[in-house]
Amino acid sequence: MAAVAAAADLSLIAYGDQVAGCERCALAKTRTQVVFGSGSPTADLMFVGEAPGFHEDKQGVPFVGAAGQLLSKLLAGIGMSRDDVYIGNTLKCRPPGNRDPQPEEIQACESHLFRQIELIQPKLVATLGNFATKLLSGRPNGITQVHGRPQQVTLGGNEVTLYPIFHPAAALYTPRMLAVLEEDFRRIPELLGRSLEIPQPEPEPIQAPLAQPVQLGLF
Repeated sequence: MAAVAAAADLSLIAYGDQVAGCERCALAKTRTQVVFGSGSPTADLMFVGEAPGFHEDKQGVPFVGAAGQLLSKLLAGIGMSRDDVYIGNTLKCRPPGNRDPQPEEIQACESHLFRQIELIQPKLVATLGNFATKLLSGRPNGITQVHGRPQQVTLGGNEVTLYPIFHPAAALYTPRMLAVLEEDFRRIPELLGRSLEIPQPEPEPIQAPLAQPVQLGLF
C-alpha cells in the first residue's frame, strides 16, 4: 500500500511540474504561479473548487484564505483533515480581481483537472459551487438545484460519485448557508462507506482543590 501511495505521489508531482509552466490561456500572463492542488495522492475524497484567489496565488496552495479555513473546520466536524483529502480547482490560475472563470479558460484548463482525477482515483468528488459542478456533471443545472444530491459519473476513466455542495465562501457572505454546508458535509462519511466520526472535545484538566488556610484558635 505504501509503495502504491509513493508511486501515485510521484506521478502527481511529475504532472504538477508539467502544469507549472502552462500557457494555454491568458491567465498565464497575470498569475503569480500555478496553483496545482494539495493533499493525499490516494485520497478517496477530492474537493474541486472554482479558481485560486489572492492568497492561493501568492502561496501556491488551494483554499488557504477564509473559505479554506472554513473548509478545514467543516472537515474537522466529520472527523477528517486536509491530509485525508485532495483539494483542487477548476482553474489552476487566479483570474484577475477574482472574477468568474471564462468559458475559454475552463476549456483550456479542464484536461489538467481530469488528469488529476485520473491519477488520484477518488471514490467521491465533492464539487464546490457552480463552475466545478457544471463542468464535472456535464449538465447546466446550478448548485442551488443540485446541492446535496449525489450522482454517478465517469471521470478520468473511472466511475465516481459526484457530490455537489455549496462553496464555503457562500457561508462567509450568507451566515445561514453554514447550516446547509454542515448538513451536506455530514453525508460525506456515508457516501464514502464510513461511519460519521464526531470529534470529542478534549477534557479539561482536573485541578486539585486549593488547600484551605488553617485558622488559628480552632484547637
